[in-house]
Amino acid sequence: MADDRHMDGDVREGRRERKRRQTRERIEQAAMRLFLERGFEATTIEDITEAADVSKRSFFDYFPSKEEVVFAWQDAFADGLAAAISARPAGEPVVKVIEESLTSAIVAAADPQSMALGDLIRNTPALCARDQLKYTKLEQKLTEALSARTGDSEEERFRMRLLSAIVVGAMRAGGERWHQMPEKGPLEAFAREIFRDLWKVLASFGKEINSESVKG
Repeated sequence: MADDRHMDGDVREGRRERKRRQTRERIEQAAMRLFLERGFEATTIEDITEAADVSKRSFFDYFPSKEEVVFAWQDAFADGLAAAISARPAGEPVVKVIEESLTSAIVAAADPQSMALGDLIRNTPALCARDQLKYTKLEQKLTEALSARTGDSEEERFRMRLLSAIVVGAMRAGGERWHQMPEKGPLEAFAREIFRDLWKVLASFGKEINSESVKG
């Protein structure tokens, strides 16, 4: 009987969490649809709650502001990247882990809604400043995921933090180049090109440093 009561509790908890997830997703989907149809500024929280069929109080249970709804997908991207890194084969070189995981995560996230959302953010001043925080969060997630593979010593974590900062910077520069391109090819090929450029640049700087050390 005790085991049965325990199992019933697990079922109730599972249903409760599932309902919360479904409500959150419903709010996100309604908000995104309205943002893309009307624009961010023209969409109110009341519009979102009506479209999602939830109360205003329920909205604030999940999101402190409508800005946070926009950036919910960025948190999901960072979580997906961390999961992809964790799933890479043991012993795989770190640079290979980063390139494969990040490339697959970028391609997977490049659905029409996400691309349209990116345009919305860039064209909405109220969202541009907040958008920069995504890179800080992404760098932290990347550092944590890599450190979990390489060891969490202070020295190793610092190495992974430096590498993460460099990679996220390259991702940021690559994203800016992508949006400036008048004609865009396959996104995966573009991402791999950015990584090739990144590794070449790092290698060239390393050669310069070694050359200077020899001269010294």
